[in-house]
Amino acid sequence: MKSVLRVATALLLALPAGLPAMAEDTEWRTPRTAWGAPDLEGVWSNETLTPFERPLGQAEKQFVTPEEAAAAATRIRAARARDAKAGPPKTEAPPVGGNVGAYNLVWLDFGTSVVGTGRSSLVVDPPDGRVPVRRSAEARRDEARRRSTDSYETMSPWDRCITRGMPGAMFPAGYNNYYSILQTPGTVVIHYEMIHEARIIPLDGRPRLGEGIRFWNGEPRGRWEGDTLIVETLGYIDGGWIATSASQRRIKGIPHTSQLRVVERFTRVDEDTILWRATIEDPEIYTAPWTVEIPLVSRRGAKIHEYACHEGNQAVRNILRGARVQESDPERSPTGG
Repeated sequence: MKSVLRVATALLLALPAGLPAMAEDTEWRTPRTAWGAPDLEGVWSNETLTPFERPLGQAEKQFVTPEEAAAAATRIRAARARDAKAGPPKTEAPPVGGNVGAYNLVWLDFGTSVVGTGRSSLVVDPPDGRVPVRRSAEARRDEARRRSTDSYETMSPWDRCITRGMPGAMFPAGYNNYYSILQTPGTVVIHYEMIHEARIIPLDGRPRLGEGIRFWNGEPRGRWEGDTLIVETLGYIDGGWIATSASQRRIKGIPHTSQLRVVERFTRVDEDTILWRATIEDPEIYTAPWTVEIPLVSRRGAKIHEYACHEGNQAVRNILRGARVQESDPERSPTGG
């Protein structure tokens, strides 16, 4: 998986400013529901070649040029075509502790283009495109990785099929990047293709449940501000993850605290695009608030099929059993003890 991510990230190098934000259609008007609210309903997708954070050394390069965007698309299509070709069968098992392989690009979904805004990273603030993570939070992430096979309770909440987290569920992953949005006069519902979650966002101004009740994905409250849906989410548990997918690279596994606050903005900017922005605050984890921006692109007529999530694809027992064997016999460890 790491090599696949390196391929996707390497597609976006030398990214000078040059591609403007999405062009506005002055004739287009936001569609309305039967009760007059902006219409966000439909199936949408956010897969993209654009990296979550901007690569180091490219702090000033906020946009890709059209030529670079086209070149990135050409390279990913060529890489997928290579992976789709049948290769010689492997007749020998890998060495003990060796890499048994993983999905190739044919089975993964990084999209075939950069985001329509032309941004060189999904993180748009701070201006350098990097999440301002405290070193103490990175240390907590690294310790969680070291302890990930101690118990099922120390594994990723995604591996355990609990949740991808929020806002992590809105970040692109390696596959299953569809979202179905449903609306009623007092509610917006977002059904995620990944795992089995549906987030219910009340719009009726109801009070929050209070400090004594907290959730993995927080407690959202929504309101309309013009044609933009504003969703503020508070009430998180301590110890969830801000992102669970390797597509977010160094941000995967960064914990969040009960002080996490996420403010999302959903704005339909044309017939086929909702621009989603989220500002994230958690003073114990970040040195400043940061903002991620991702277009959701219409997949008109698409269906979301069941994602029957099994813990670690039913492999949790094998993962833990293998870890206990390595502990009892260091020579079986990939590191040799």
